[in-house]
Amino acid sequence: MDGRVEFIGEYVEVIGHSDPSIQGISGLIINETRETLMIKTEDGKKTVSKRPAHFLFKNGDIIGKKVAYRPQDRIKKVKS
Repeated sequence: MDGRVEFIGEYVEVIGHSDPSIQGISGLIINETRETLMIKTEDGKKTVSKRPAHFLFKNGDIIGKKVAYRPQDRIKKVKS
């Protein structure tokens, strides 16, 4: 997946994280900051830090530290 696309509205699954309790969280991304993704899950909203995470999107996977920018900056900076 290309890190330059808009994440809000995308379905995502956390396939790796330094906090084992966060692994396996999945749902729609409803907000994004420089350091976090807010995911709407069946159990409510979860905020997941990007840097220690490995995310799986419909079109591929992304290592969180490579997209730890503000959304408007990430779209300009992240290389395919």
